[in-house]
Amino acid sequence: MDTWTRPRIIFNFKAGFLQIPKKPNHCFVKLKGLCFDWWDDVSFVLKYSFSFLRDQKMVSKSYSNLLELASGESSPTFGRIGRRMPRIMTFAGLISDVDDDKPESVCSEVSSSSVQRDRIIIVANQLPIRAQRKSDTSKGWIFSWDENSLLLQLKDGLGDDEIEVIYVGCLKEEIHPNEQEEVSQILLETFKCVPTFLPPELFSRYYHGFCKQQLWPLFHYMLPLSPDHGGRFNRSLWQAYVSVNKIFADRIMEVINPEDDFVWIHDYHLMVLPTFLRKRFNRVKLGFFLHSPFPSSEIYKTLPIREEILRALLNSDLIGFHTFDYARHFLSCCSRMLGLSYESKRGYIGLEYYGRTVSIKILPVGIHMGQLQSVLSLPETEAKVAELKAQFCDRGRIMLLGVDDMDIFKGISLKLLAMEQLLIQHPEWQGRVVLVQIANPARGRGKDVKEVQAETSSTVKRINETFGKPGYKPVLLIDEPLKFYERIAYYVVAECCLVTAVRDGMNLIPYEYIISRQGNEKLDKVLGLDSSVPKKSMLVVSEFIGCSPSLSGAIRVNPWNIDAVADAMDCSLEMAEPETQLRHEKHYKYVSTHDVGYWARSFLQDLERTCKGHLRQRCWGIGFGLSFRVVALDPNFKKLSVEYIVSAYKRTTTRAILLDYDGTLKPQASIDKSPNSKSIEILNSLCRDKNNMVLVVSAKSRKTLSERFSPCEKLGLAAEHGYFLRSKQNTEWETLVPIADSSWKQIAEPVMKLYTETTDGSTIEDKETSLLWSYEDADPDFGSCQAKELMDHLESVLANEPVTVKSGQTFVEVKPQGVSKGLVAKHLLSTMQEKGMIPDFVLCIGDDRSDEDMFEVITSSMEGPSIAPRAEVFACTICQKPSKAKYYLDDTAEIVRMLQGLASVSEQNIPL
Repeated sequence: MDTWTRPRIIFNFKAGFLQIPKKPNHCFVKLKGLCFDWWDDVSFVLKYSFSFLRDQKMVSKSYSNLLELASGESSPTFGRIGRRMPRIMTFAGLISDVDDDKPESVCSEVSSSSVQRDRIIIVANQLPIRAQRKSDTSKGWIFSWDENSLLLQLKDGLGDDEIEVIYVGCLKEEIHPNEQEEVSQILLETFKCVPTFLPPELFSRYYHGFCKQQLWPLFHYMLPLSPDHGGRFNRSLWQAYVSVNKIFADRIMEVINPEDDFVWIHDYHLMVLPTFLRKRFNRVKLGFFLHSPFPSSEIYKTLPIREEILRALLNSDLIGFHTFDYARHFLSCCSRMLGLSYESKRGYIGLEYYGRTVSIKILPVGIHMGQLQSVLSLPETEAKVAELKAQFCDRGRIMLLGVDDMDIFKGISLKLLAMEQLLIQHPEWQGRVVLVQIANPARGRGKDVKEVQAETSSTVKRINETFGKPGYKPVLLIDEPLKFYERIAYYVVAECCLVTAVRDGMNLIPYEYIISRQGNEKLDKVLGLDSSVPKKSMLVVSEFIGCSPSLSGAIRVNPWNIDAVADAMDCSLEMAEPETQLRHEKHYKYVSTHDVGYWARSFLQDLERTCKGHLRQRCWGIGFGLSFRVVALDPNFKKLSVEYIVSAYKRTTTRAILLDYDGTLKPQASIDKSPNSKSIEILNSLCRDKNNMVLVVSAKSRKTLSERFSPCEKLGLAAEHGYFLRSKQNTEWETLVPIADSSWKQIAEPVMKLYTETTDGSTIEDKETSLLWSYEDADPDFGSCQAKELMDHLESVLANEPVTVKSGQTFVEVKPQGVSKGLVAKHLLSTMQEKGMIPDFVLCIGDDRSDEDMFEVITSSMEGPSIAPRAEVFACTICQKPSKAKYYLDDTAEIVRMLQGLASVSEQNIPL
């Protein structure tokens, strides 16, 4: 038995299975031919080695305790029998199955494990747990569920019978290191919670530093224009944020079964966590929901680590937002900073990211109906309602209610100023209207919180001194914590609820108010109401909060416009009762049906739909650090091996080669579009080989192609998508379709000019047979929008003309019907067949939609007479994307290197 000792953990294994050299300062582990240099990978393998479990004749389960696994104990804390164990890391970023007998591969093969939706790991900054020290002298803690936590309500909404829920997060209280192991065991066994313990100093830099002083202000549109205005970016705080996310990933590793479990990450505290999980498990089923706003690209792009966060989020399978505005801002950032475009298919929005589809979910969170209704039925609630009724209603006072956290974005001071304006403009409300402002304790800390507290107190004092009377204060500020039933009682009594945040993620206060105003029979008796009469409520909400779009019956206001808010308050007080009843009915119907359970089930349903294709794809992990991403490909779509194609090239004697130019031989972003000397040399080498027919197929005009490739005498050219064709430089151009009437240009060109004038950076290219409108240098969002409008416009005015209107990556083109690059491929193969030159090697390379026609012709011709029966056929596109090609290469540089390899073979065969 070999033994390796580490503090508190000892691993003993049979000789030959685990070999550990005795090196005091270096951990080097050899496991079945795989080598590891660091503790993370060692512990990872030890936890999840299927072979070890099989040798020990143990049941496949997820383990939470490494010691159980190492010692061979068969009493896991939780897990499911019959699951296949997760894969293990072969080397950084790449995964394979440990029970495969095949040689190691850089991609993870398709697993035979079935997809089961029966367990979810919910990850958030804080666990839904309350912790309290035992009051007696004995050490220990008392733990209980936090009933107000959204994460716990989410679980109730899903139903215990439908899915098993495990939580990973921090506790609010600091746990001494000596107690952490015991606390972990208690929370895991009793609550299925996995606590993440962070050193106090690290937690402070992560949470109060990066989260609250940098991310939180920026996501709420506050730029650090000065040191006093939000936190300036601090690299050490960012490193603390990344470190904490890594610690969370390590804790998840202890309980996850990646073949079956879903992982749902919540909020901006853990935005880089998806990268760490995706790096360990390429096919992890991972969702992320952002509960805060996502700022516009103009704000977000000021963040120095903007791309790192975007790429980390894109390692999720599903990303959720409360509103379309937040999702639109995220998509715009992906477009402007990463060059990614999105598509909407059958109601679902998706981003293509290295072969993976990242879905976007737009759905506001709801409230827990059962919890609210149970609190409304409490005797304590009835007693508090009776007390408030006597304090306000029985004395002829109308209560307006505000419930907000004490922070700079909740707009408390603006609300108070609007109340002051109401009393000035409408003195008839003096002595009758009371604004009750409940100020919940601030979640953050710092100078800004103290300033808000001071401003709020001084404003309340001024208003009460100005408009107050004996026995009447127009503003009642409650700045101490209230019990939940007390807050519900205020909702029940208030005639109008005011939410005037200047920026907020969701804010469920209006939802809670609506349900509370619906009440129940007991509360109706307390208030002296007839239960058969429809209930009523009024809402004044800010335009800048997440719930505003879903509350169409509310009075929406700009909180910065004090007069408008004051007018809205007056309107709510004056509104006729039948209308307030109709507005309440509309809101109650929506809120009661779109509760937290509906939200959670809808999110998980979309997550399951998004992850269905995981097992059908082959995955590669590429990139280092936070640039890591997974390339996912269809099993039949693979990277073209230069060695393989060169070998095939050597074996064959009759070859057809079709090459696109822009984006294939030359990067699209190049300012100088002419081929360089290296490309010219490669093309000439290929053309000098008597066994080759080489053709460059482009959308460019005859003149442009002739000028660019003038040094290539034997190179064939196809211009304007194949309308014109020339086999060699000294031959005449021919047309592949009958010469078309170009009178349609007189209709199309004025339309394109109109869009060129209104779209800065766009241009028109007038070719002999076609017109192209390009927005390559325009704003990507506006250009894309204008392109769609132009497409519709042109299709309408050219409906009776013999032309087609097509769009590409950054262009809209009008060309004669029947003209395509596929026509060129078909013509080349038929010409070679007529000459008795049946090709046994076909290479076709392109990068955009127009090249798909060539791929389709090449692929469909493989079974026909125009290609040799056992021909080597290579249809290759640029980058991983949906394509009719079977192969891909990453960029133009790889294309050139591959062609250079073919040219080298030809040079060796050309006689001197």
